[in-house]
Amino acid sequence: MTEADLLQLLARGEDSRQQFKRDVTNADGLAAELVAFANSGGGQLFIGVHDNGTIAGLDAVDVQRINQLLGNASSQHVRPAVHPLTDNVATSLGLVIVVKVPDGHAKPYQDNSGRFWVKQGADKRQVTAREELQRLFQRAGLLFADVVPVAASSAVDIDSKAFTAYFEKRYGRRPDADGQSLDQVLQNIGLGDGAELNLVGVMLFAERPQRFRPAFVIKAVAFPGTVLHDTRYQDSEDIDGTLPEQFTRAFAFLRRNLRHVQGDQGFNSLGQLEIPEAALEELLVNALIHRDYFTSASIRLLVFADRVEIISPGHLPDSLSTEAIRRGVTNRRNPTLTEHAVHLLPYRGLGSGIRRALEAWPEVDFDDDVRGNQFRAVVMRPPMPVIVGTSEATMQMTGGATGQVTPQVTPQVTPQVAALLAALDVDLSRSELMNRLALRDRWNFADAYLKPALADQLIEMTIPDKPNSRLQRYRLTAKGDVLRAAQADGTEREP
Repeated sequence: MTEADLLQLLARGEDSRQQFKRDVTNADGLAAELVAFANSGGGQLFIGVHDNGTIAGLDAVDVQRINQLLGNASSQHVRPAVHPLTDNVATSLGLVIVVKVPDGHAKPYQDNSGRFWVKQGADKRQVTAREELQRLFQRAGLLFADVVPVAASSAVDIDSKAFTAYFEKRYGRRPDADGQSLDQVLQNIGLGDGAELNLVGVMLFAERPQRFRPAFVIKAVAFPGTVLHDTRYQDSEDIDGTLPEQFTRAFAFLRRNLRHVQGDQGFNSLGQLEIPEAALEELLVNALIHRDYFTSASIRLLVFADRVEIISPGHLPDSLSTEAIRRGVTNRRNPTLTEHAVHLLPYRGLGSGIRRALEAWPEVDFDDDVRGNQFRAVVMRPPMPVIVGTSEATMQMTGGATGQVTPQVTPQVTPQVAALLAALDVDLSRSELMNRLALRDRWNFADAYLKPALADQLIEMTIPDKPNSRLQRYRLTAKGDVLRAAQADGTEREP
């Protein structure tokens, strides 16, 4: 690493992946930093740098002392040991040690006192809550929420009719065909431990799953507007039961609260949902199967005038990102549940669900909220046709005296493009626009917001001959300005 490379990194400031230290003198304190990085995806520790990112510098004696301290901390004060790499970078103000801590493969790591640390922004914090400790072990593959025994449950809580039907369909015989007890059969296929049911057994086959896990329901609300704090709602339902039952009822909630369009169906048909059912199906199943069952919270299904939100407890595991799941990368948080769900829900378990959803309906944004420990899929609804040219009152006034006024229909823009135009009141960069729209997914922003607006000549670049310039900004065209003004008026006019 050169001094120029170092300065470029320091200019970014501290975050979850890099931290600055003027000096380190204590092995326990250094071990806590190493543990936090190893438990949180890895990162770099810059020693010889002030908190504000300016170089303090170290001399040769400092470097020798710190390297000895680092070797001692990483091998004797961290359990299991971590293996950081160091790079001594010469600068005009002295040496800087860059300590590269890899994402640990033997999580969770702890310090010499048995404390678990994780990164929180640019700082670190100790993990003490039981649920969060369980999630640490879950990410390490040492513990899975779906097979944790459910206290006070037993085989008598099973819906025998539903379980028998499932067993016969999957294995081609009755569960009692070999003379084994139901407890033994449940244990054999991973639904219990011989005495108690585990979470999979309860959530798939118990007669009343919420008797044991009352939070594991879907809270569904349909709003007439576009904001969560609206005091009005059109429909509301707490959807309980087994996971297959929850899926069926949640889909029924969507069907009755979304518009139906004729498409190419016959005149007397019920029509098709405005959002393809395949997309909603994949996203809903994904929430039920891949949610974090160590978190005692409900899935939320929210229908707004312009979008549908499916919010599931638990952010993506640290090896995944929204970009990765768009490519079909998967990480099975609940492997035993996944194994059985393939036979009970429209789920294939190949990591292709998100891709199928996007193929059916590309207007989906994903928000991995690490701080809030939730994952949100936002599905944009198509705009309704808008009749323009005259108000209803004007048509009534002029229809008898001067003849019927023929209205015109404006070219439709998607809700994403409409939101982009509303946000663009001054020249803005890509990052500034994303901040205004509260978006994090760069790929979705480009595909669903920026490119369509540019293609329709509603916005333009301030430096069109250098599209990738770091100084690039975007502004409204005359056409876009007229459409934006029309949206602000609450009506749409022909530009």
